[in-house]
Amino acid sequence: MPEAGDDPRLEALVDFVVRLAAGDLGARLEPRGDADSIEAVVVGLNMLAEELEVLYAGLEQHVAERTVQLEHAQAELQRQALQDPLTGLPNRTLFGDRITHALACAERGARPPVVLMLDLDGFKLINDRLGHAGGDMVLVEVGRRLLAVARKTDTVARFGGDEFAVLITDATPADGLRIAERALAELRLPQSVGHHVISPGASIGVCIGSPGQTADSLLQDADTAMYLGKAAGRNRIQVFQPAMRAAALARVRIADELETALVTDQLTVFYQPFVELSTGRVVGAEALVRWQHPERGLVLPGEFIRIAEETGVIVQVGRVVAAEAIRQLADWQAERVLPEAFRLHVNASPVEFRGSGFVSYIQDTLRRCRVPASRLAMEITETGLMGDEAEIRETLQELRSLGIGLALDDFGTGYSSISYLRQLPVDAIKIDQSLVRGIDTDVQQRNLVAAIVQLVDAVGLQPIAEGVETAAQAAQLRSLACAQGQGYHFSPPLPADEMGTFLRAQLAQSDRQRADTIFK
Repeated sequence: MPEAGDDPRLEALVDFVVRLAAGDLGARLEPRGDADSIEAVVVGLNMLAEELEVLYAGLEQHVAERTVQLEHAQAELQRQALQDPLTGLPNRTLFGDRITHALACAERGARPPVVLMLDLDGFKLINDRLGHAGGDMVLVEVGRRLLAVARKTDTVARFGGDEFAVLITDATPADGLRIAERALAELRLPQSVGHHVISPGASIGVCIGSPGQTADSLLQDADTAMYLGKAAGRNRIQVFQPAMRAAALARVRIADELETALVTDQLTVFYQPFVELSTGRVVGAEALVRWQHPERGLVLPGEFIRIAEETGVIVQVGRVVAAEAIRQLADWQAERVLPEAFRLHVNASPVEFRGSGFVSYIQDTLRRCRVPASRLAMEITETGLMGDEAEIRETLQELRSLGIGLALDDFGTGYSSISYLRQLPVDAIKIDQSLVRGIDTDVQQRNLVAAIVQLVDAVGLQPIAEGVETAAQAAQLRSLACAQGQGYHFSPPLPADEMGTFLRAQLAQSDRQRADTIFK
């Protein structure tokens, strides 16, 4: 029997081990059947190789599966990063990339891109009416309709909320406007959501790309045009013009300065009285906010209220005005210059009516100033009530339960019907000055106001005519049995001290009239 060191199997065994160590797990060493230790090692190494081969095959399969999973996850993350999850449309990031590409193509000779920015009109009302699930259905349908009017080479994107955009590449400006017009017409068409039928409509800003523009500037210009279109009346197309940039910058500046104005007490309150037309007696006044700007002087609300509503600052503005008006009421009450039935009207934005804490703030301020709730009336515009929002109606009911008066302002500028008015918890209807204007010269205008006064009286509400500028207008309104009037014919808006003087003069006149009656 040869020595173990002389056994030829040892060389084969060493070579086998080297092959296994090098990763050749399919290698095997054929046993000879000898019953010795070398044979046992050969059998053991063969078994180990088989186990390693199975283990390695399973590991390779697992690695392959994990690689596929990671690739899918990466693709999904990329999709989520570039796609709107609700509609599946490209998002702002992908849209911006495609604008950049389109601008680069324009530099090489292609037509410049056209960008449409779309914002649905009144989507907050739609959400309140249908709920968020219904609102999401509307947004998905809007995306589908925009895809239907766009070309296959165009990009439709959703930026979030109710804001959409369309990128029109290698097209003429006329092509871009035609697509915008089709989009506007398509979005005006009714769509069914559950048991509801709505026609959302949209404001569309159009910007035609120009040399040297970036994706950001093109988007910003389209957004500026869209905003101005919405401010001009909504449901329209507005094409960007370079002069609009100044208006956009002015809007941003006003928003910033208004924040400072609130902190530095630049807002003040003027008061415009209104009278009982049959007697001429002062029966109330309207608190009107003014901005005492350190550089531009007295700024009227038309220049900043809409911006305050859009930025949410209107809530703070409203509280400043309400607090100052109620405090002034307390002062006049202490001076005993208020007529018996005097009621001070304070304007409130729909944003305030929807917000939490509005009613409790008014109630706490009245209590702190020791002013009866019956001395105060809150005004909300007719357009502010469009949509019959449950939240606003609930706030109106809460205010009325406190004894606070309620008035519907600017009646005649919206879409309210008299039957609708009967359902609202309001006391007075303020007829808009656009209806009062010309009442003394235009028979048709006079007949229209007469019909409104009669209908308002018929449903048990008090008509108040705004914008009475002349004695002739006042006489016509008096002949129509309109209860009250407000306007420059009686008095312009007055600072608090001048309003106090006005009230004292009215009180003295009433005292003289009573004395004359007694001594006659």
